[in-house]
Amino acid sequence: MTRPEPASYYAATASPRPARPPLEGPLSVDVAIVGGGFTGLSAALELAERGYKVALLEAEKVGWGASGRNGGQVNTGYRKGPGELVAMFGRDQARRLWALSEEAKQMIRDRVARHAIACDLKPGSLYAVLKEEELGEIDGDLEVLQSQLGYDQATRVDRAGMAERLGTTLYRGGLADAGAMHLHPLNYALGLAAAAEKAGARIFEDTRATKLDPKGHGIETGRGRVTARFTLVACNAYLEGLLPALELRILPISNYIIATEPLGLIRARTLIRDDVAVCDSKFVVNYYRLSADHRLLFGGGEVYSRRDPRDIKRFVRPHMLRVYPQLADVRIDYGWGGRLAVTMSRLPNIGRLEGDLFYAQGFSGQGVALTGIAGRVIAEAMAGQAERFDIMARIPYRAFPGGPLLRHPAQILGMLWYAMRDRL
Repeated sequence: MTRPEPASYYAATASPRPARPPLEGPLSVDVAIVGGGFTGLSAALELAERGYKVALLEAEKVGWGASGRNGGQVNTGYRKGPGELVAMFGRDQARRLWALSEEAKQMIRDRVARHAIACDLKPGSLYAVLKEEELGEIDGDLEVLQSQLGYDQATRVDRAGMAERLGTTLYRGGLADAGAMHLHPLNYALGLAAAAEKAGARIFEDTRATKLDPKGHGIETGRGRVTARFTLVACNAYLEGLLPALELRILPISNYIIATEPLGLIRARTLIRDDVAVCDSKFVVNYYRLSADHRLLFGGGEVYSRRDPRDIKRFVRPHMLRVYPQLADVRIDYGWGGRLAVTMSRLPNIGRLEGDLFYAQGFSGQGVALTGIAGRVIAEAMAGQAERFDIMARIPYRAFPGGPLLRHPAQILGMLWYAMRDRL
């Protein structure tokens, strides 16, 4: 029995979707995919277009997890800044990783156009800086972007320019990125699913994987079994015991979003003049944008326990009002949350276990774009072309300290320290 979707703005404005029955009985395919989010759907589409026989198993509904609940921001690069990437990997490897992240954004543009996915895709983002001392960091990142990574879509914005573009004087400066985008994430996921099915992939909903063959050649479900040449596990923060060794590499974090009532075009553009996506420099990031019907969609606040706030609207609203106190009179129509997975490095964890079992996880808040390229390079590796897969698989990872019992409490303490620092 599937769990209900959150009562989100995205679910309320979702495109029509076909009924997808659960898997019943045995099935033999070339590739089995566990997880119906962006990663799994991207890989299913890539593989089906190559002629592979693909079965995707989703425990709930397509886009039920983070792929259908997130802020919809298609940001440039990785959670690590460009200067940090070059310092960690050297210029050549950083440029390879950067090229993949740029391809990830172009994939979204191409797929939306090719498959006519109605997901309100719009260009542009603003990175908003709260503290004077952070301005030097963005200047350094801008220099690395231009001189070492060949990226010329970002420009520096001063304090007055930020106030002109956003209806707040909170920010000291920022970066405008013409190469970033934002979209309706659930409708994008549903569009990917339809495209994958048109290419020949089969998608089974209400089909929870209960056991994996350790070499990746079989999956048990409640009412069936899939035999496959390759398996991809793309569950991210919703692994829920399926592969305990992988769970030690990620930490699930719950994040929350609210949607205001429709503000009308004129009032909405007094908040975000150019209709771009915005995120700020807080450790617990505020991120926000306008919907197609002129609502403010505002994400803010995290919970490190496994319990959601009793009233999500009440939990997020103060974060919004710190940025936009002029919205105190505005009704909040939707409030929802979900889990994302972060890694110790805040870089994605992609790889291959023993045999033919592939995985991708830990996109750390940058997953709308990076999940797509992860699906593509994994599909390439299954087809025998592993060079680009190896670029991402070589990103080092560390398990969270404390093992299965203590990693979550230990990380909570660290997260809370940074959250308190943001308030100083």
